[in-house]
Amino acid sequence: MTILDGKKTSSDIKGEIAIAVAELKKQGKKTPHLAAILVGSDGASMTYVGAKVKACDLVGFESTLLELPADTTEEALLLQIENLNNNPEIDGFIVQLPLPKHIDEQKVLMAVHPDKDVDGFHPTNVGKMALELPTFLPATPYGIMELLERYKVETSGKNVVVIGRSHIVGRPMSILLSQKGAVGDATVTLTHSRTKNLKAITQEADIIVAALGIAEFLTGDMVKEGVTIIDVGITRVADATKKSGFRLAGDVDFASVSPKADFITPVPGGVGPMTIAMLLKNTLLACSRK
Repeated sequence: MTILDGKKTSSDIKGEIAIAVAELKKQGKKTPHLAAILVGSDGASMTYVGAKVKACDLVGFESTLLELPADTTEEALLLQIENLNNNPEIDGFIVQLPLPKHIDEQKVLMAVHPDKDVDGFHPTNVGKMALELPTFLPATPYGIMELLERYKVETSGKNVVVIGRSHIVGRPMSILLSQKGAVGDATVTLTHSRTKNLKAITQEADIIVAALGIAEFLTGDMVKEGVTIIDVGITRVADATKKSGFRLAGDVDFASVSPKADFITPVPGGVGPMTIAMLLKNTLLACSRK
């Protein structure tokens, strides 16, 4: 069994980006600049944004963090987005999700200019991705594709099952893995909460991407020998033996699934670190387009 080490791979990618940024600075060119908007004080969101700012410093990017109170109006948030859209210094920016309930997430994501949408969520970029045109790929699916490529996991002709149909992970993964390319040419089945006989479907899969957000949902009896497992989930599970009172679990029951797997991502340290690395890669691309 091979562990698909997202922590090490993301570190490698950041090293590559840092070299590219140093070269840009040496040539007197613009330094990539990533901005983030954080609305409210959700603990997980603050941790994620903090990690993104730290990653920018590590690779030599400029970064800007706009922290807005939880009672910020939708109108005020849209105004901040418009300011970033019009600021030539900012190459790309993200609006950290989830947003407070009084704000329409779809309206906010639509307001981000596609050329600065380094999260890859804008319909223009999603459409370009579906048509195999150059664009920003959503960071988590992009990270998964990079992991598969760097570990030389064969996808051509393979039977892939994606569990979960979110616009952020599940649906883009189904599109990317079915496309022509070094990592692609797979036959993909997209499953979800209404799928019948899911166990029978996953037992036939060569590769499974679990992205449904239910802790340890995929168990050993649901997979075949030699499977490749990509675990996108991360959930806090109560654990009295831990000082924090909880542990982090993925969508895959690692203990029962890993003995059958040829390749598997751990949680934490698998897909998560890759997301930030690919966000940086998209920002570098945004800067180079100028």
